[in-house]
Amino acid sequence: MAQNEGSLGSSMHGVIGREQTFALEVVSPSVPTDTTVKFDLPVDSEHRAKAFKVFSFAKPHMRTFHLAWVSFFTCFISTFAAAPLVPIIRDNLNLTKTDVGNAGVASVSGSIFSRLIMGAVCDLIGPRYGTSFLLLLSAPAVFCMSFVSDAQGYIAARFMIGFCLATFVSCQYWTTIMFNGKILGLVNGCAGGWGDMGGGVTQLLMPLVFEVIKLAGATPFTAWRIAFFIPGWLHVIMGILVLTLGQDLPDGNLGALQKKGNVNKDKFSKVFWYGIKNYRTWVFFVLYGFSMGIELTTNNIISEFMYDRFNLKLHTAGTIAATFGMANIFARPFGGYASDVAGRLFGMRGRLWTLWIFQTLGGVFCVWLGRAESLPIAVVAMVLFSMGTQAACGATFGIVPFVSRRSLGILSGLTGAGGNFGSGLTQLAFFSNSKFSTATGISLMGALTVACTLPVALIHFPQWGSMLLPPSKDPQRSNEEYYYSSEWTEEEKLRGMHEGSLKFAENSKSERGKRVNNNIASAPTPPTSTPVHAV
Repeated sequence: MAQNEGSLGSSMHGVIGREQTFALEVVSPSVPTDTTVKFDLPVDSEHRAKAFKVFSFAKPHMRTFHLAWVSFFTCFISTFAAAPLVPIIRDNLNLTKTDVGNAGVASVSGSIFSRLIMGAVCDLIGPRYGTSFLLLLSAPAVFCMSFVSDAQGYIAARFMIGFCLATFVSCQYWTTIMFNGKILGLVNGCAGGWGDMGGGVTQLLMPLVFEVIKLAGATPFTAWRIAFFIPGWLHVIMGILVLTLGQDLPDGNLGALQKKGNVNKDKFSKVFWYGIKNYRTWVFFVLYGFSMGIELTTNNIISEFMYDRFNLKLHTAGTIAATFGMANIFARPFGGYASDVAGRLFGMRGRLWTLWIFQTLGGVFCVWLGRAESLPIAVVAMVLFSMGTQAACGATFGIVPFVSRRSLGILSGLTGAGGNFGSGLTQLAFFSNSKFSTATGISLMGALTVACTLPVALIHFPQWGSMLLPPSKDPQRSNEEYYYSSEWTEEEKLRGMHEGSLKFAENSKSERGKRVNNNIASAPTPPTSTPVHAV
């Protein structure tokens, strides 16, 4: 019987044929659409968007996407704003090579801890508060860069600014809970990649701002200080926008939904335990240390490397260095998209092979960059290195959301922290003393990347298999429901706390690849209920 227009379940927003279309969009048609709810994008049974429309600002899914990546982009600009100005700053503050290296390490070390904390914050109070508070709290540290007077102050300021890189965790967490797994590699790749692009934009932005301020009459040693007010104000503006326009979950903000009883309030001890006991978490900690980690390291050293090795002007070196970070506009999204395609064709095993291929190629091209003797060869090697490494980052977060449903924030935080740990390690080992030239350090970093990518082969999902091994033959262990519900005790299951994990398990059966029919049934949401989000 036909329903009256506007009555419950009559919304046509879940029907793709009635949706407004955009020039760039990706839709996941094989996942059943929940037509009992009203959203601007078609959604699955967890109310996660099945469509990704780049030019849309539809609330809450696409608005969340844009707030997430722009926030992370802002933090990348401020964290690496000093890198292209190092030739000026080191003369002003009388910095040695060791001081410059230690400052680079400091810029990524602080966020090892802040990313761990951000994972718990996202799980327990939501990504909106986590993102906005971190942006606002780190803004004073960015402004303080304008007032440093010695090496100790410079290193301390860069250390404090680096805490804001934890917005990467909230960015990836936020988009993961807003979009269906079939398109998650692409969505996370775009959000992370466009955020990482700030590392390239700042290589262009800060020298340009510096030159403009000089033209206005300031001395070079004053101009670089004034330039830091630009990223500082970007922090303030984005912090306010996220706080006022953001939304934690598809159905509302976490606190409000918990008060209504629509979202279970989890315990930090349980969330943390299930995150750290999963061995796959630590494998991704290492893997991301040598994809995102070497990208962070390269952002810190590439401009100075080009400036010193090929006797370039500051602006020219910054422009060339910018291409490394700017490749994120398509390289990381491509890695995520390739992961999604491999997942559709070959299941999770295809995603794992995709990650290994991209990251290994990134390491090989990194070795080539360090051995390049001419500027054209160095630029080609750098671009190929950036594409392989950044595609590997995108492919990584095409897999991470499937490792754990209950401890997604902790898992994302530890993976992200691995990136910063790897960056700190490589900078300390290869670029913080005179034992190696910068070129030799780059080559050694690439070789280490190739070796540290081999643990991809250790990642095995009983329901999907690994790179080299098939799924478990045990009929109980080889299904998605068993894997995700194992994160809950029998008492918690009796209280219905695992229902969100069961819905996620149903929607993630697509990771079997060709082993099953593409039209996998998904449990519809009852008309009068809200999906249970495990947070």
